[in-house]
Amino acid sequence: MFKQARLVLTSWYLLILLSITVFFSIVIHNMLLRQVQGFVQDQRFRIERKFGPLSPPEALDSEFIDDAGRRIAVTLVFINGVIFFIAGGLSYFLAGKTLKPIQDMVSEQNRFISDSSHELRTPLTSLKSAIEVGLRDKGITLKDAKMLLSENLNDVNRLQLLSDNLLSLSTQKHLVKTETEIVDINKTIAQSLRNIENIAKNNNVTIENTANISAKVSGSSQNLSELFTLLLDNAIKYSHKGGKIVIKSESVSKCAKITIQDEGIGIAKKDLPHIFDRFFRSDAARSKRDSTGFGLGLSIAKKIVEDHGGTIAVFSRVGQGSTFEIKLPTINHL
Repeated sequence: MFKQARLVLTSWYLLILLSITVFFSIVIHNMLLRQVQGFVQDQRFRIERKFGPLSPPEALDSEFIDDAGRRIAVTLVFINGVIFFIAGGLSYFLAGKTLKPIQDMVSEQNRFISDSSHELRTPLTSLKSAIEVGLRDKGITLKDAKMLLSENLNDVNRLQLLSDNLLSLSTQKHLVKTETEIVDINKTIAQSLRNIENIAKNNNVTIENTANISAKVSGSSQNLSELFTLLLDNAIKYSHKGGKIVIKSESVSKCAKITIQDEGIGIAKKDLPHIFDRFFRSDAARSKRDSTGFGLGLSIAKKIVEDHGGTIAVFSRVGQGSTFEIKLPTINHL
């Protein structure tokens, strides 16, 4: 589709260029021809003034002017041909550059729709199968029915979590642009800790917060709170029982640097380049006891960081835990 669109756009570029060059070529041809005619007339008057009337009076002049007109036309055609040839390559290149962002956006959208559909299909299939089995079982007991409803509720919760994450991905940028404010990093981290406190207790994971940086950033406090909540939730999810998570902060190169370090299962080296991709889940994550995630949390986290003009990186070794490093430009250096 985009190859055809690129050719069509190139054709339009060339058509516009051809129209302009032909128009100016005609103008230039006529101007030069009038100059030649004027030059011939001036020369003829000078000669006749000095030597008298020439014979034949007009034949040679007309032949000379016609020959000059042909030479001018051939030269202009050659120049236009060279311009058209060079412009063809440039137009094809510029058409590709023009369509590249659109192509990337459409490809990303198609990939996102495909991945979303795949992730939606899994709980829906599980839900449908469980209901069909329950309906076919004529001897189902109240206990079995309640168990079935409980499983169905879990699948519904998974679907709700997925829809919430998808909605978050689609609205993050809008929120950053419309709700910009001065955000205190320490208060935001404290709010995230309150959000995640019960989850940490339920998983017997300790969170040590040593972040104490007097830095402020411009952005959305809601989004930044979600950022740290997502990263802490991810750290808890893949930490061992009795594990510890450490939050640190410091000022580095006109930025606020926040690190979240866990002692969990870690991430394989081959998975690190893809860890922020949508719907990506490492092999270790898939085999973890809590495999209810969809691989969207870190993708959302990266989007929040980038929308605030910052960067996020991860350092990890299998079996030794992971460290997520966030850098956000402070209010005085945006």
